[in-house]
Amino acid sequence: MTNSDYLLKAAIKKVTEKLNEILVEKIEEATNIAQDAPEILKKEFDNLKESIIEEASRMENAENIQENEPKDTFKDSKIKKALNEIEGINEQIDLFNKAINNQIK
Repeated sequence: MTNSDYLLKAAIKKVTEKLNEILVEKIEEATNIAQDAPEILKKEFDNLKESIIEEASRMENAENIQENEPKDTFKDSKIKKALNEIEGINEQIDLFNKAINNQIK
């Protein structure tokens, strides 16, 4: 073999090693992000859910204070529907979290 053959093989070997090193590093970064993402999403969703429930309660209390107005069942059904939708979304996030956790393991 000539010197240029050795140089070419050495260059290919070193480039391959460097690419593998970068690939492993990026996979580790992606794994860390994937592990944290479901928990972050769940916390944010739980905070949103609590805010919505608090606001619904505040609205209901404000409505009950107004004694002269008849009770608006349409608004109550809207709140119940929104809470049901929130619960459904929460269940989907839980399933997403479980799926992500199973993929990571």
